[in-house]
Amino acid sequence: MHRLAGNHDLVVNTSGVEDVRLIQAAAPAAYLDVSATGRALAEMRAAAAPSQRVLLGAGLVPGLSTMLIAALPTVPGDSVDLAVILGTGEQHGPAAVTWTAGLAGQPVFQPPEGHPVLNFREHRMLPAERGIRRYLRADFPDHVLADPAQAITVRSYLAVGDRATTRALGWVGRVPKLAPLLARAPHWGDDRWSLIGVNRRTGAQISARGRGQSHATGVLAALGADALMRHADVAVHTMADLVPLGAVPDLSSR
Repeated sequence: MHRLAGNHDLVVNTSGVEDVRLIQAAAPAAYLDVSATGRALAEMRAAAAPSQRVLLGAGLVPGLSTMLIAALPTVPGDSVDLAVILGTGEQHGPAAVTWTAGLAGQPVFQPPEGHPVLNFREHRMLPAERGIRRYLRADFPDHVLADPAQAITVRSYLAVGDRATTRALGWVGRVPKLAPLLARAPHWGDDRWSLIGVNRRTGAQISARGRGQSHATGVLAALGADALMRHADVAVHTMADLVPLGAVPDLSSR
């Protein structure tokens, strides 16, 4: 890979393979990764070459979610809840299914609480497109990618297309041996997704919604790649650093 990267300006990793050696092999080419795993993103951030332009979390969550959190009005010390709904009617690839199943019963990476927090065990009632829904704590990594200058605490929560499936996900969190069943679950429902950021102190909200998680990830990664190559700063970036919210097209149709 290092030999091939030497003939290219940018290496884009949308494979689902989370290996810190990839970013090292890509240098000195710029590198973009759509990983949603906090530990992997932290390792990649540490491994980036000093002369390398890098964009981490260039998808839906993180990515668009990172942009929303950065745009939400906050002051230092605020806590932000990120409410994520992903439609159950879309088969978002085997890597995504494996990633979700792998969260069950596992600890959140570097949780802001400072003590172990397990995926899908804690729940919180948060806004949805229609009313309020029950969401499960999930290890999406925006707490890892949040701008330190904001000095905010971020917690992410997940609900899926229908309430019954979300309850089932909670059972999987308590009995992780059931996690392989996620891969065999039928893809009922639709492909709608939504992201809502909520400031706990003020109640202020910011949101985005669309259809097709895979499509949205591809569009956002392409926007990120273009912005990264246009950006002069040699550094590790997030989508919030490079892409204004106004540049994101309508993601409600495919």
